[in-house]
Amino acid sequence: MKQEPPPTPPLHHRHHRRRLVVFALKKFTKPIAYFILLLISYFLGYLSAPSSTLNKPVITSKIPLETIPATTFRPSTSSTSAAGTVAVHNSFSLQCVDPVKSEKVRQTVLDRVFHGESPWQNFPPAHVSAFLLQNRIRGWGSTGAVFENLVRRVRPKTIIEVGTFLGASALHMAKLTRQLGLKTQILCIDDFRGWPGFLDKFRDIKMVNGDVLLMYQFMQNVVYANATESVLFMPFSTASALDKLCEWGVFAELIEVDAGHDFHSAWTDINKAHKILRRGGVIFGHDYFTSADNKGVRRAVNLFARLNNLRVHVDGQHWVINSN
Repeated sequence: MKQEPPPTPPLHHRHHRRRLVVFALKKFTKPIAYFILLLISYFLGYLSAPSSTLNKPVITSKIPLETIPATTFRPSTSSTSAAGTVAVHNSFSLQCVDPVKSEKVRQTVLDRVFHGESPWQNFPPAHVSAFLLQNRIRGWGSTGAVFENLVRRVRPKTIIEVGTFLGASALHMAKLTRQLGLKTQILCIDDFRGWPGFLDKFRDIKMVNGDVLLMYQFMQNVVYANATESVLFMPFSTASALDKLCEWGVFAELIEVDAGHDFHSAWTDINKAHKILRRGGVIFGHDYFTSADNKGVRRAVNLFARLNNLRVHVDGQHWVINSN
């Protein structure tokens, strides 16, 4: 059965209740308004106050770089994922001009670096001649079998050496090319500043007004080896010199990279040098097996080979990569 609604109160009762509500509103309007304002002020102050939760630093997880195997390898089809991981480190977008003819390499460098004059003209200068040794050639792994193996196989018209020091390997390659009857131009890149503390090991290399005489001693070694016509140099940082050779169109069939041994230096030099390697040429370098292992040269070499779908060969302490 449907329940009936409650009866409607009499009219005079309803008027009485209305008067009570109006009276209550008039009496308590101001206190209620003050109370509401107080609540709003407190709430806004709470929001603007420092909060340990809001100020917590955002912690991002560190994703470890891929560890590249230390052994010689042939790149697999998974190289695409590795390329994506390190794409930010592989941006060497400088575009090289067309290669100049091999017989014009020497004159191009003479014109661009030495204003067309041979740096051996009137050598040595008077202010350093008394400090130079007649012959001070020193290197590391500079006469290994890899040099003769590659020179015989590639028969290069131009060799670029990235990292020269006193010229031991460059002069060894100059000797090999002469023996094979090759007219090869060898271009050496080095800032000839050494490294902090190297004078502790090479006490016979002198310093004049803060200038270590590495470049002059290198030049003296080239003169002693009678190789001034086949060996030329660029006394700049490796990265800047390689960029300029790219801009000038100076390419080589054989490039040795043996400058900085930390990962970032080796990585930059290898990438920049490979841009000026002639098709069918070979790029190689020393210190593939060192105590640094994957923190240094080997890591840079393996990563470069993987990203470019190339294979690393090992010849003694040297790494060798043949271009496609």
